[in-house]
Amino acid sequence: MPHPNIVIRIRRFSALKNVSSIYKDVIISPSKSSSKESISTDDLAPPLDEKARFTDLLFHRGRLQPDDLNAIATRRSVYDDPKLSKHYWPTEKYENLHRFSPDARWTYREEQAIVRKIDWRIMLWAAISFSALNIDRGNLSQANTDNFLGDLGMTTNDFNLGNTVFRTAFLAAELPSQLVSKRLGPDRWIPMQMCLWSIVTFSQFWLTGRSSFLACRALLGIIQGGFIPDLILYLSYFYTKTELPIRLALFWMSSNVCSIVASFIAFGALHLRGHLGKAGWRWLFLIEGLLTLVIGIATFFMMPPSPTQTRSWFRPNGWFSEREETIIVTRVLRDDPTKGDMHNREGLTIKRLWTAACDYDLWPLYILGLTFGIPISPPGTYLTLSLKNLGFGTFTTNLLTIPSTVLGFFSMFFVTLLSEAVNDRAVVSMLEDLWALPFLVAIYCLPENPNQWVYYGLATALLSYPYTHPIQVGWCSRNSGAVASRTVNASLYNMFVQASSVVASNIYRADDAPRYRRGAVNLLVLYPGTKAYYVWRNKRRERVWNAMSPDEQANYLETTTDVGNRRLDFRFAH
Repeated sequence: MPHPNIVIRIRRFSALKNVSSIYKDVIISPSKSSSKESISTDDLAPPLDEKARFTDLLFHRGRLQPDDLNAIATRRSVYDDPKLSKHYWPTEKYENLHRFSPDARWTYREEQAIVRKIDWRIMLWAAISFSALNIDRGNLSQANTDNFLGDLGMTTNDFNLGNTVFRTAFLAAELPSQLVSKRLGPDRWIPMQMCLWSIVTFSQFWLTGRSSFLACRALLGIIQGGFIPDLILYLSYFYTKTELPIRLALFWMSSNVCSIVASFIAFGALHLRGHLGKAGWRWLFLIEGLLTLVIGIATFFMMPPSPTQTRSWFRPNGWFSEREETIIVTRVLRDDPTKGDMHNREGLTIKRLWTAACDYDLWPLYILGLTFGIPISPPGTYLTLSLKNLGFGTFTTNLLTIPSTVLGFFSMFFVTLLSEAVNDRAVVSMLEDLWALPFLVAIYCLPENPNQWVYYGLATALLSYPYTHPIQVGWCSRNSGAVASRTVNASLYNMFVQASSVVASNIYRADDAPRYRRGAVNLLVLYPGTKAYYVWRNKRRERVWNAMSPDEQANYLETTTDVGNRRLDFRFAH
């Protein structure tokens, strides 16, 4: 059955750049490219392809603001071409279709206000949810400073095995978690995951030895696997492709803030050693597990399914007005029409899952995910153990991790801002390994029993590196080109990132000293090679596309079975 016409009350603007007070009812049919009485497109802003200069972003932000905040902010897209728009129209199953209006116009003032509201309503709680993950994922390192291994009669080998079990379970759960998330909706599955892993976390209060330790590590890996791609997919419902990377940087910056807060929580909890005859690390697991359980329960009420589904029995007025919903949905689809090709509770078929997994154009990014974090992994994983072994006390060790966390907070935001400013991902992402290489060489050249403050200084400088993972996650999401592919590709990328820690110990070895040439492969081959590959793919498609006549292009768009980044009109970011 054809979808019924929907009457959407929109504000019409004059062809000039100022807002008109004229309102008009426009009949919009989701099955057509636009209304018969189409609004002029002469007042639209250009597509957001050109990036601002980095110096302007840092020192002259005023130049980046529009001269007139009441000017039209709606940007041109395929929906302004009557011949093309019908080929990009959202599916009838798309949950926000009733608010999609290609004829809608809005101002910079309205857009800025709406994005700020999304940041406060959606992004803030997503960051809090991610922080809950990192609290429960990082407390094992803090527990190690309180004789955790000795109390349970375990060795460092047992600790390493626990990490391997966790990562293996985490990897195995990534894709199944995405299948569940797409069927239930991330707004349901994410808080369920949080509550489940919180229960396992505080249950570690009753650990008895090696077997219970390994069982809890496996359960945590299974439950937490897929959480990050789920949350990134959820954020993509609200943000455009140029807004998402910066938000992802804030996303991971919240992890740094969480690490600082967790260090202070650990400082207090570990002082409870001996209270009721229990070790301090037991109280740490109990306190942090209960804390994240409260956050998980609250998340059921803080994550609406979509921009148009914020109203519920406990939130009768919702977060957005009808006009705001129209602006949010329309600006997101104008930026990326593929976000309208599925319902947010539509499960993935095996065929779409297999197609996304076999997408060889994403394989270079998977290889980067496997290798880029390897140089940093051993010092980061074993920092607290190393400091403890060098003679620092339990509480001093936890506090000494704070400076590198604070510095990493700023360096990560700086490098993500740089990536968006220069519109480059491959070259900018190299900065993490460029930063790490000299400090790694220095650490690996230290004597067997180094001065503890020399080691601490080098380790702190190393771990203050600009974390480029947010850039690469956004890069993978952008190059997927479809909702179904985006969920699977994000999971596969994250699986390779997690797998990198397994092979980290085999990269920097004594037989490679002092130049550590193996670690330089990432810098000299992989990043430049990935950029060259995407440049070549874009040029090849451009030649084929430009060789087609307008009628041939229209016929291709109407008849093609290609989806996402398989389409000839798709261009890869690099």
